[in-house]
Amino acid sequence: MLEFPTLNSTITETEKNMKFTKMHGAGNDYVYVNGFEYDLDWKHISQNVSDRHKGIGSDGLIVVCPPSNDSDLKMRMFNADGSEGEMCGNGIRCLVAFARDEGLVESKAQVVRVETLAGDLDVFPIVENNEMVGAKVSMGSPILIPKDIPVAIGDDESILDYSLNVDNHEFSFNFVSMGNPHAVAFIEDEVDDFPLELIGPQIENHAIFPNKVNFEIVNVIGPSELKMRVWERGSGITMACGTGACAVAVAAHLKGITTDAVDLRLPGGDLKVRWDGVGEVELEGPVETVYRGLLD
Repeated sequence: MLEFPTLNSTITETEKNMKFTKMHGAGNDYVYVNGFEYDLDWKHISQNVSDRHKGIGSDGLIVVCPPSNDSDLKMRMFNADGSEGEMCGNGIRCLVAFARDEGLVESKAQVVRVETLAGDLDVFPIVENNEMVGAKVSMGSPILIPKDIPVAIGDDESILDYSLNVDNHEFSFNFVSMGNPHAVAFIEDEVDDFPLELIGPQIENHAIFPNKVNFEIVNVIGPSELKMRVWERGSGITMACGTGACAVAVAAHLKGITTDAVDLRLPGGDLKVRWDGVGEVELEGPVETVYRGLLD
C-alpha cells in the first residue's frame, strides 16, 4: 500500500479510500477515478495526486461521471494545478478504457459518446484479444476565428503566421482551438533543443490569451510526418497532447505543409491525425494502464 504522508493531513477519510487507476496515452498520464462512486473536491485532489514527488504523479486527474445528456459518459478533466480543462484527446481514449474496466459501458460497444466541456465526442475503441489497446476519436471541427479561440488580437478572420516576440524569440503563430486554445509554431531549430521550460510559461500566460493557451513547437519531417513538443496550460511540459496534435495537424494542413493524414512524433509516443480541411478532425492513439491503487 502506498503512503502519502503530506496528503494524509489534508484529505478526508472518504478520499483516503478512493480507488484510482493510473493510465497514459502516448506518455500523457492521468489519474482516473470513478465519479459514479465518488463526489469529491476534484480540484484539491488533482493538485495532490498530480505531484510527482509527494503524490501519485501525473499530468492531472480525469473523472468519469454520469452524463447530463444522452451521452454514455461525462468526462471531467483537471490539470495538475487544479484548473479544469475543456478536453483532453489522450485522456478521453483512456477514459473509455477505464469505463469499460469499471463496467460503466458495454465491453462490446463499437462507439462510446462522451460529454465534455468541448461538446459531445464519439470514441471508437480499438480492441485486441478483448482488451482495449487504443481508440479513434472524432474530435470535432477546429475553431480558427481568433475571438472564438480565444485570442485577443481584434480580428474576425482566421490568421496564419501571426508574429509575436517572446523573450527575444520571434514566433510565427498559428491559432487553433480544439475545444481548448492552442498556439502552434513551426520552427527550424530542433524541438528537443528548444528551451520550452523557459518560454512555455511566458506564452501560456501572455496577455493576448485571455484563457491562457497550450503552446506547441513543431519540426516538419515530411508531408505526412511532424515532430512536436508541447507546453500544456496548467500542467507544463507533457509527453504528449492529443488536442495539441490535432491543432498542429490542422495548422500544417492549412499552411500546405502536410497531407490529410499525418503522423505526429511526440516524446511519449506517436499519434495519428486525419483532417480533410473541412470536416471533423480524427485522432488515433494508444491506451495503456499503468497500475491501480487505493489512496491511503
